[in-house]
Amino acid sequence: MTSLSQRSSGLVQRRPEASRTAADKEREVGREEQEPRRGEESDHDDSGDSKETRLTLMEEVLLLGLKDREGYTSFWNDCISSGLRGCMLIELALRGRLQLEPCGVRRKSLLARKVLCKSDAPTGDVLLDEALKHIKETQPPETVQSWIELLSGETWNPLKLHYQLRNVRERLAKNLVEKGVLTTEKQNFLLFDMTTHPLTNNNIKQRLIKKVQEAVLEKWVNDPHRMDKRLLALIFLAHSSDVLENAFAPLLDEQYDLAMKRVRQLLELEPEAESMKVNTNEMLWAVVAAFTK
Repeated sequence: MTSLSQRSSGLVQRRPEASRTAADKEREVGREEQEPRRGEESDHDDSGDSKETRLTLMEEVLLLGLKDREGYTSFWNDCISSGLRGCMLIELALRGRLQLEPCGVRRKSLLARKVLCKSDAPTGDVLLDEALKHIKETQPPETVQSWIELLSGETWNPLKLHYQLRNVRERLAKNLVEKGVLTTEKQNFLLFDMTTHPLTNNNIKQRLIKKVQEAVLEKWVNDPHRMDKRLLALIFLAHSSDVLENAFAPLLDEQYDLAMKRVRQLLELEPEAESMKVNTNEMLWAVVAAFTK
C-alpha cells in the first residue's frame, strides 16, 4: 500500500517568526484540559465515551489539516485518508473495544497479528461504531495494515469494497460543526461548488496546537511510555497524515528545529520493541508499524 509508506514532512511553509502571545495566554486552559485525559491511558478505560465534549483522534488530526479560512484540507495531501483510519483503530483500542490477538509460544510480529473485537458496546460515535461493526463481523480476522487499507477503500478485491468508510472527512467536519468548532459554507470553484468548513472557534484549535507543541518542547519527557497515550498517538498519526508540520508552523526557528528533532526521535523508535514494554498499547504500536514499515 503506497500511501502507507510514502510520507512527506508537512503541508505548509513554516513562518520563521510568529507571535505566541495568544497561545501563552491559554497555557493554563490547555493544562486544565489535559487532566481529564490522563485516565484514558489505560486500555480498559472507557472515559473516551464521556458526555463531556472532547475531540476524537480523527477530529484532532482533521482539524490540524484544515485550512482555517478556506475550510478544507490541502488538495495535495494523499496521506490523510489512511491516517484517519489509523486513528480509528487506536481510538477504538484506547476505548477498550479492540485488541491484537494474544501472542502464542512463537511471538508474531505486530503486523502479522489479527485485530480482535474486545467489546462491541457502542461508542457514541457513528464512524467508530461503523468501523467496529465491520471488524466484529469479519471472519477470519484481518491485520492492522489490512484494516487501514480496507477502511480506506485501497483494495483490489471488489468483494471487500463494502468495508470502505465513505465521506470520512466530510462526516468528521460535520461533527466539528456540531461541537461548535467549524461552520459550513459553500464555495464556487468555477466548474463545481464545494462544501467547506471554515474555523469558527480558534481557541479550540490553538489549544490543540499548543498541546502538540508542548509535548515535544516544554513537557518533553524523552520516554514515549511516560507520555499520554492519546497524545503520543496524535503526534504519530498527525505525522502519518502529513499535517504535523501545521502545528509547528508558528514556532520560532530554534523551537521548530528542537521540535522536529524530538519528533524524529519518536519516529526512529522500533515498534516491536516498544510494544513489549510495560504499560504499553499494542494497537498503537501496530498502527505506527503499519505507517513506518
